Amino acid sequence: MKIKNIINLVKYHVDNDELGFNRIVNEIANEFDQNGEEQVAQYLMALVSNANVLVPQMNIQVSSMLKKVDSKNENLYLPECIMNDIVGIVNAVKHNIGVNKFIFEGKPGTGKTEATKQLARILDRELFSVDFNSIIDSKLGETQKNISKLFNEINSFISPSKMVILFDEIDALALDRINSNDLREMGRATSTLLKELDSINDDIVIIATTNLYDKIDKALIRRFDFSVNFDRYTKKDLIEVAGNLLHNLLLKCKYQVRERKLLNKILNNVEDIPMPGELKNIIKTAIAFSNPDDELDYIVKLYKTLLKEEPMPTKMKEQGFSLREIELITKIPKSTVERKVKHK
Repeated sequence: MKIKNIINLVKYHVDNDELGFNRIVNEIANEFDQNGEEQVAQYLMALVSNANVLVPQMNIQVSSMLKKVDSKNENLYLPECIMNDIVGIVNAVKHNIGVNKFIFEGKPGTGKTEATKQLARILDRELFSVDFNSIIDSKLGETQKNISKLFNEINSFISPSKMVILFDEIDALALDRINSNDLREMGRATSTLLKELDSINDDIVIIATTNLYDKIDKALIRRFDFSVNFDRYTKKDLIEVAGNLLHNLLLKCKYQVRERKLLNKILNNVEDIPMPGELKNIIKTAIAFSNPDDELDYIVKLYKTLLKEEPMPTKMKEQGFSLREIELITKIPKSTVERKVKHK
């Protein structure tokens, strides 16, 4: 047994890296098998197989191209139309008739990746993400070889019905082959990807996400059974998402006053409300940087960030805020606010 395998075995165990650990166990088992110790090899693989249903078949190497994704339960707020599509995907997979490849398209921050995590949880499957950095290679022909190796690995898992494979931002690998700005090498890589998708095990669920749907090779899009558009948030949807995000974030800050109504009024005056991913960062930052001794300081910060201006009584009156609300945000006494508004 190689010393480096022992070292890596311990390292991957400490790092909780299942794929790396399984790869080394597989290498050790193969070594025993080649040395005539077939029973030892089978015993090692049986031990790992019992511990993890995602261990590959004998003689198939696990590469670093797949990264396990933690799909822990986090709140995800989606418009009803998108949620209905997710439910439809769950039903399609459970019918087990070979409808297993789906593409999620939309702007950054619309919840494509988070929806994939939720889908994996609902289906009770392990989620693995493709690491494009380990696939794309500057050497001629290597990217195609890596793609084939990746799909060989995916198709080798013992329990494909327990897996979801995520191609996050698949446009990194699959831009239009006839685009003159695209390298011919990447065009050939896309062709390889098309071929491999045709041969994927029907029990494995494939999810691809993209922010550049219109730029992706149309032949690739045809390989997917169903497309979900995540750009269907109405202003009402985004205001509802923001309110839910605020509520859950403030649960961790007991001193904060939950002024959802004030947030709604601010957002009603925002012409282009950010997508949920950006909204979450804005709200979280406002809370994190707020003064602990001022329970409404986060609202003031949200006003400034979202409306990109200082809160002024006369302008706030035009925006639909009451005198009391203006007083709360500006810290100007209500009587003074009333005089300023009247003299406007």
